[in-house]
Formats: sequence, structure tokens, C-alpha cells
Amino acid sequence: QWRLEESGGGSVQPGGSLRLSCQVSGFDVSSQCMAWFRQTPGTEREWIAALWPGDLSKSYDSSVKARLTISADLSKNTVYLQMINMVPEDTAIYSCAASQACGRWSASDFAYWGQGTQVTVSS
Repeated sequence: QWRLEESGGGSVQPGGSLRLSCQVSGFDVSSQCMAWFRQTPGTEREWIAALWPGDLSKSYDSSVKARLTISADLSKNTVYLQMINMVPEDTAIYSCAASQACGRWSASDFAYWGQGTQVTVSS
């Protein structure tokens, strides 16, 4: 059974940093496109970062690229999202997702999802 479980969310002040984790079971993170999305109330899930299967190359949404780093620890089968210089607009539910292939960044292209973790940026 494929399972994705996020952790690391919470409250952070503007300018702060946070690292989210996505623990994966049932498949190897290097075998799938692993992505992070975020969602605010009343909006659709927004793709922000991805690790490509195989070589683990990285893709980012241009609006957040300078402040995000996606990475993986293959020994832990875990994907991370490091966020720096956070702003209130980063407040959202962050979810990791898996797909057989990268390159299409709509939420509907990803079949497997975690439950999400809340991130709040506020002073």
C-alpha cells in the first residue's frame, strides 16, 4: 500500500524558515515524480516543487523558486521541502504527492497524496 505522510508544519514568523517532510512507504521515492503542492481556502492546489524520478533533478514554480529547496533522503525514503524567508502568503496546507511521471503540474496528474500539513506565517 502506497502511503505518504507529511510532517513539520506549524507556525513561523515572517522571515523564518521551515522544513517539511514527506515520509513515503510502499514505493521508493526515486521511482516516482515526487512533488509538493499547497492550498489555501477556496483555491485549487498549487504546485510548487518536484523531484524527477531517477536522477532526482528538481523543478520549481518560478514564483517561489528562490526560497524553496526540495530534496530527498533515499535511506529514509523521505522527501523534504525547505522554505526560507517565509511570508504570510506562504500560509497554506502543504501536501506531498506522487506521480509516475513529472512534467505536468496539475493536481489531477498526481494519483497519490498525503493528508497535508498546515503552515502558518504570522507575526
